[in-house]
Amino acid sequence: MKEKNTFDKIYDVVGQIPEGKVASYGQIAELAGNRRWARVVGYALHVVPDSMHLPCHRVVTKEGRVSGAFLSGGVNRQARMLEEEGVEIEEDRVDMRKYQWSKRIF
Repeated sequence: MKEKNTFDKIYDVVGQIPEGKVASYGQIAELAGNRRWARVVGYALHVVPDSMHLPCHRVVTKEGRVSGAFLSGGVNRQARMLEEEGVEIEEDRVDMRKYQWSKRIF
C-alpha cells in the first residue's frame, strides 16, 4: 500500500471540516501529522485541484482571519462562502471560540 504524501494528508483533514465550522492552518497541520506544516497547508490549498471539491474556504488563520489570497475571489469570496454556511464574519474575522472545529489529536 502506497503511503500518502503530505498534501494528501492535508486534503484528507480539510475534507472533514463540517459545514458551519472553520479550522486554522496550524490545526490542519497538526491533524495531518506535523504541527509545523502550517505554511505547507497554505501551499497545498493554493494548488488543490478543483476536481477534489474540498471546503478550502473553511480554513482560516489562528486568529480567525479569512485569507486575502483565497483562490480567484479574494477575501470577500471566502467570507461570502462562510456566511452562506452560517458562519458570521466581522471585520474579515471569524470568532474562533464559536466556529472552530473541535476535532483534536488523541
